[in-house]
Amino acid sequence: MKHKLIYSLTGILAIGGLFSCSTGPMGQSRIDGQSAYNERASAPTAGLRAGDSAMSRKQIDALLNKPSERPGLATGWGNEKTSHVSNVDFVRDSSQPAGVDAIFYNNPEGIKAMTHSPERVSGMQSAAGGLVEWGIKGGMGMLAAYKEWGNGRRMVAGTADSTYTIVVKNRSRSTLEVLASVDGLDVMDGNAAAYSKRGYLVAAGATLEIDGFRTSYSRVAAFKFSSVSNSYANQRHGDTRNVGVIGMAVFTQKGVNPWTWMPAEVERRNTATPFAMPPR
Repeated sequence: MKHKLIYSLTGILAIGGLFSCSTGPMGQSRIDGQSAYNERASAPTAGLRAGDSAMSRKQIDALLNKPSERPGLATGWGNEKTSHVSNVDFVRDSSQPAGVDAIFYNNPEGIKAMTHSPERVSGMQSAAGGLVEWGIKGGMGMLAAYKEWGNGRRMVAGTADSTYTIVVKNRSRSTLEVLASVDGLDVMDGNAAAYSKRGYLVAAGATLEIDGFRTSYSRVAAFKFSSVSNSYANQRHGDTRNVGVIGMAVFTQKGVNPWTWMPAEVERRNTATPFAMPPR
């Protein structure tokens, strides 16, 4: 069964998925970049008569349910920018991704608290069995990246109020579909991420930069490091459980084996040795 995807018309080649017409960022009216329904509670006015209401029911509930501030970074709703996309057909080889990866992020203090003996690594790292390389880019280049000793969890250090993009390089010789999430939310519609949703397509050898939550076929809201309380996950959904993680799932195209188009990788695997032999 064919699925319509979205083809990016700006910058480097990229393709993405269909939008929900009733939910997600495009379906929300916004005030100063935030969801309109998260109204700011106003203080009671002095001298009210009996029976007057100083605050609405929604504002009272918001105050009663306001979570205590969590330390560290999350992702907020940045300025909107132009990013055109259009529909393209793509059929996945399987309902399950060929590979899944995650990058955790925080400020430097948070990374130090979360890790033991972190090792500095390149900003772009291989994923999905070598089909892609990906990383997180800030305003001055790739963000400082680390790998945790032992389980190899990958982390990047960000700075509050700065913007970032997700960079994905297709290392194979066939088109791939990339499904991305930020703080557990799909970057296409701003709702809970799931494999059943559609993502961006990246042509063979091309690089994709995902620079925000999509608000329409022509606009995105930039990813911006924020406090947890000001995150899009909290402002839109009132749920901060998954803040601090960026995810990626890679899908291959039906009827196309991307490995057959990677002779260098095949040669490396064919000549692999089970022991570390010293050079002669």
